[in-house]
Amino acid sequence: MDSSVALGRLEHARPVMTRGSCLPEGAQSAHLNGCVPLSHQVAGHKYGVDKVGILQHPDGTVLKQLQPPPRGPREMQFYSMVCAEDHCDPCLVDLKAHLPKYYGTWSSPDAPTDLYLKLEDVTRRFQKPCIMDVKIGQKSYDPFASQEKREQQIRKYPLMEEIGFLVLGMRVYKVGSDSFDTYDQHYGRGLVKDAIKEGLSKFFYNGDILRKDAITASILRVQKILQWFEAQSRFNFYASSLLFVYEGVYEGVSQTLRESPTAPEACEQNNNINQSLSNMYSLHKKSCGRSHHQANQDNGVWSSSQQPNGNRSLARLEEDRKESKSEAGQETVSDVEVKMIDFAHVFPSDVPDQGYIYGLKNLLKVLHQILEE
Repeated sequence: MDSSVALGRLEHARPVMTRGSCLPEGAQSAHLNGCVPLSHQVAGHKYGVDKVGILQHPDGTVLKQLQPPPRGPREMQFYSMVCAEDHCDPCLVDLKAHLPKYYGTWSSPDAPTDLYLKLEDVTRRFQKPCIMDVKIGQKSYDPFASQEKREQQIRKYPLMEEIGFLVLGMRVYKVGSDSFDTYDQHYGRGLVKDAIKEGLSKFFYNGDILRKDAITASILRVQKILQWFEAQSRFNFYASSLLFVYEGVYEGVSQTLRESPTAPEACEQNNNINQSLSNMYSLHKKSCGRSHHQANQDNGVWSSSQQPNGNRSLARLEEDRKESKSEAGQETVSDVEVKMIDFAHVFPSDVPDQGYIYGLKNLLKVLHQILEE
């Protein structure tokens, strides 16, 4: 089905409702009906601060309040279309794998007209989730935005068009103190071009080591999203983000270091794992070939550095990851989630989304730089 037709039909479709009777929880306000503000939210509107916020349902799902029209209905229609169980559209099936699970809409019996999108909490299975929200694309406003809105968004981060992505927030677990460091949107907006690599690397530094395993796994997942974008010409995404999550408790390294920071065996184990990752990346670079590392401004990468080809390197990097895991005798590349979120500004199109592709390629380039250095 043509995407524009599908979106048009969904405008008249009746939303799926999950009217819950959330059980009261302690001293929570009655109007929350047992739902609480999302404690690990790193970006976006926050409940209690903004009228539109994000809540956690007692069943563990995330509730995102529907924004005012046309943004809210547009996002709901997009989720409904992509996550419909009765379609067999390969493009949408592949896209669905990169989104949080969608469970329809929910409203409290106390306020039945206030709709929330009911979504999977991507962080739930992690013990100490490290979370980063990165807005992707060269423009954070859609084609129908007013001139005032365009100027407002450009003022927030003038480098968006050149860099192609913006860190909206981070939450990083520190092993030594058993606590989290948080960075808000002002941190990301303060990152100039020359500081992007260092600024992004903070997300992968746990106070003891740079989590190269998490970087490698993140690269693999972003490359898969890039593959989808390079193959589709049906949607353009604006002001949409990638949500990164990895486990802060690093068994075999962080746990050992926390219990005995000066133990020689802990240092040796740390060195072995980092050496294994270094060997893996060296193999990955060789497999890409010299031509894939040449600077290429036409493909949307900065000329000052190099980037392996996102598509052709994917299979090789995955093979190297498995070889590294086998040689080390343990899981050296962490389990990471990278999900696409925020779809209030998604529009049908008949051309590739070059702005989003540009942002993904530049993000991959920076991740490769951090991993290599």
